[in-house]
Amino acid sequence: MPMQMIALFFLVAASIGGVAWVFIYPFLSGERKAERRMESVARTGAPVRVATQRGGQKSRREQIEGSLKEIEQRRTKSKTPALSVRIAQAGLNWSKKRFIITSAILGLVGFVVALGLHAGLPGAVALAFAASFGLPRWALKFLKKRREAKFLAGFPDAVDVIVRGIKAGLPLLDSIRVITNESGEPIRSEFRAILETQSFGVPLGDACAKLYERIPVAEANFFGIVIGIQQKAGGNLSEALGNLSRVLRDRKKMQAKIQAMSMEAKASATIIGCLPPGVMFMVYITSPQYIELLWTEPLGRMMMAGCITWMFIGVMVMRKMINFDF
Repeated sequence: MPMQMIALFFLVAASIGGVAWVFIYPFLSGERKAERRMESVARTGAPVRVATQRGGQKSRREQIEGSLKEIEQRRTKSKTPALSVRIAQAGLNWSKKRFIITSAILGLVGFVVALGLHAGLPGAVALAFAASFGLPRWALKFLKKRREAKFLAGFPDAVDVIVRGIKAGLPLLDSIRVITNESGEPIRSEFRAILETQSFGVPLGDACAKLYERIPVAEANFFGIVIGIQQKAGGNLSEALGNLSRVLRDRKKMQAKIQAMSMEAKASATIIGCLPPGVMFMVYITSPQYIELLWTEPLGRMMMAGCITWMFIGVMVMRKMINFDF
């Protein structure tokens, strides 16, 4: 019965924390204000264009604007990717059925383990829910972020290979084939997917634009936009990709600078997060009878469960404040 009360208190505290995180934190952090600002800027529309058509043909500027509009429409079609897409973004070759079966098995294992530890039915249901829905999706997100980091580490060099190949007189497809033969993963597999998509009759600009669907980072979006505009409006591709390479390297330097500047805040957050369990351990060493009430008495166990819940929420808030998007 006490374990059931602890599990029930833990679920109530987690629910209250989740509601506070969803509805209160965006107002305190200024995310809602930033979103409204971005929407107001987006609604202002593009500046007035002067139509200068010669012989019934669109000018280069209008062609570029039209290409950008089409690419942006493709990007905004689906904001939430499907489960199969997220599995592919994580670099796994699993099918959707295999992922669901694995999630169900994890949930069953968590339920059995919780019952074996005498956590009660509510605690077993909560652990099974976390193991079946939370853990697999967290793993997908972790693998996706790690794969994107590897891609961004080698993507500027791959663009430089294309630039040097074009300046040497190689076609764009041959330059991409050089990348598939000499680069490491995941650069090799992603550019091989571009070649395979183009071999099915898809235009090269659209094939490069699909790179953003598999690697949803801004750098891949830039690459698809540059290739798409060049395929439709023409221009000096080597110069455009050279400028893109410089932009990618500048963004990489900016990211490293942000990480260096945020290390102080990360160290402070680590110290704050480790301070309560550290103090608890030292008190247990010096006077164990004083702190044993936290796990020997029902009220103490309830208080400890609530403290762990709110400490977890606080760590997540600090993590959200430290991670900067640019």
